[in-house]
Amino acid sequence: MIRFATAGESHGRALVAVVEGVPAGLPLGAADINRDLARRMKGYGRGARMKIEADEAQVLSGIRAGETLGSPIALFIENRDWANWEDVMSPGARDEPPRRKLTRPRPGHADLAGALKYDRADARDVLERASARETAARVAAGAVCRKLLGEFGVEIGSHVVSLGGSTAKYHSPLPTPLNDASDRSPVRCLDPEAEREMMARIDAAKDAGDTLGGVAEVVARGVVVGVGSHVSWDRKLDGRLAGALMSIPAVKGVEIGLGFGGAAVPGSLAHDEIDRAAEGEGRTTGGFARRSNRAGGLEGGITTGEPLVVRAAMKPISTLMSPLDSVDLDTGRPAKAQSERSDVTAVPAMGVIAEAMTAIVLAGGYVEKFGGDSLAEMRRNYDSYLARLAARRTGWEPLG
Repeated sequence: MIRFATAGESHGRALVAVVEGVPAGLPLGAADINRDLARRMKGYGRGARMKIEADEAQVLSGIRAGETLGSPIALFIENRDWANWEDVMSPGARDEPPRRKLTRPRPGHADLAGALKYDRADARDVLERASARETAARVAAGAVCRKLLGEFGVEIGSHVVSLGGSTAKYHSPLPTPLNDASDRSPVRCLDPEAEREMMARIDAAKDAGDTLGGVAEVVARGVVVGVGSHVSWDRKLDGRLAGALMSIPAVKGVEIGLGFGGAAVPGSLAHDEIDRAAEGEGRTTGGFARRSNRAGGLEGGITTGEPLVVRAAMKPISTLMSPLDSVDLDTGRPAKAQSERSDVTAVPAMGVIAEAMTAIVLAGGYVEKFGGDSLAEMRRNYDSYLARLAARRTGWEPLG
């Protein structure tokens, strides 16, 4: 199966990602990874940190001559801001009192809970790892998995559906490829009118020293039927996706397909009626078609072959330039929460991060389903599965 881990602090020397389980023979280079790292850094409402960094992945292991080896892939992403923080974040011992100590925890951040849990007098020991800067390493890992899925015709994209209370009109059908359209917008929104309103709300929040949240939708197209399983709770693909997206910093809600909206309608308006696919179609759906996709491409924890549709809701960032009330950890006295350099909103970037987490989970499902130590072996298994699906339709009566 696909496994990944990240290491590094926000203002440490670097971020590191290690990805295991990718089969040998996958064409992969740094450019495949850096493309998504650059997308993560964009978005109207981002802070000054993105003007300092120029995220690029250096491959430390697992790739030779442009192909994966089947061994762990290690990626190194330098923090350029380390030069300004080396004396603060150095792992070496120091005698002087720590600079930039954080003792006024921010409501909504891991500062206070982490300082209490890990018994730290300086909440910087918590916030540096809890920072969303860590997601650059996730996007790098996700780019590897996106490349693997692309070998099987899967395209993953995202777009912002709401930001700061402004909701976009939904485009149906969505553009293909989705990111070619959404990335042209400063807020990655497909509705020009909503885009203008979102940007105006970001400007107003910035002037007020406030922050904004929103919702991004991830869509994976070309997914084959049968990935995931109903047999045990931890094999359900929808559960894995929900957990992966909920792990993104500041994400507080995840829904698939109709999501919470499905709880407000009768069953006749909640489910996707089934047809036979037209002749020559339905290769990845077992020869079936759905009249709608309210399930978001998943039933019983298993992909249906319809597009996978997942939404993640991000709360406003917890670092406000007009700080909220807090308590000083050193004195116990009331104080204003500490302000750290931050974004007004990171919802557009969150969509890119959600793509990465979706790719990691989905690639894991593909490796689990089709196996193989090499890409060629995995492809043979995949083709054999499609052939078996086609054979099930032998003897069907022709459509009238």
